[in-house]
Amino acid sequence: MIVTHQNAEQLDFNKGSGLMVAIAQHALSGEVLMVAWMNREALARTLDERVAVFYSRSRQSLWRKGDTSGHTLTVQSILADCDRDALLLRVMPQGPACHTGARSCFLAETDSPETQQALAGDFLHRLEGIIDERIATAITKDNTEESYTARLLTRGSRRIAQKVGEEAIETALAGAAGDLDELRNESADLLFHWLLLLRQQGVSLDEVLTTLAERHRAR
Repeated sequence: MIVTHQNAEQLDFNKGSGLMVAIAQHALSGEVLMVAWMNREALARTLDERVAVFYSRSRQSLWRKGDTSGHTLTVQSILADCDRDALLLRVMPQGPACHTGARSCFLAETDSPETQQALAGDFLHRLEGIIDERIATAITKDNTEESYTARLLTRGSRRIAQKVGEEAIETALAGAAGDLDELRNESADLLFHWLLLLRQQGVSLDEVLTTLAERHRAR
C-alpha cells in the first residue's frame, strides 16, 4: 500500500521492536540507493517534510539524511510491503546517497564485466556526474586543455548545440544505411553531447526523465 498519515497505523512496527527497514530507491532509474531504519516518529517526519528521516540504532536518535552532507533524499512516495513490516521509499537524491560519496551504497568495488553489465542501465546518471565534475573543473581552473569535455565547454553552448546536431545527423545516416556498428558508435556520441548540453544549460537528466514519465501518465 501507499503509506500516508491516515493509514500509517496499519503498519506492523512490533515485529522489529518498534523499527522497520526502509529501502531508498531512485524514483526514476529504480536503482537501490541505501537501506536504513525507521520508527513511527521518523516515518511521520518523513511524511510531513517529504525528505527522508531515519532512525539510528547506534545513536538511538532520529537523523535527517543530508543534514551534514547536503545530500538529501526527496521522497516521492512510500510503499509498504505485503506484510506491512518493510518500507520502500521512492526518492529523488540530491547528490550521492552513500556516506562514502558513491551514488549508491550497493555499488560493487570492482570493474568486472559482470559489474559493468549490471550498472549499464544507469550509466547515463554516472556519466552525468562525470560531466558535472568536468564542468566544475573548467570553471575553477585556468588550464582547461586537459579534456575534450573541458575544451568544448570553453567554446560555449552554441558549439555544444552544434555538436548535438552533427551527431544526430550522423546517427540518422548510420541508421538509414543499416550500419549497426556505426549506429551504436554515433548513438553513443549523440548521447554524450546531448547530456553535456543539458548540464551546461543546468538541466538534469532526471528532469528530462520526469517529463517523459509525465507524458506517459497523461496517456
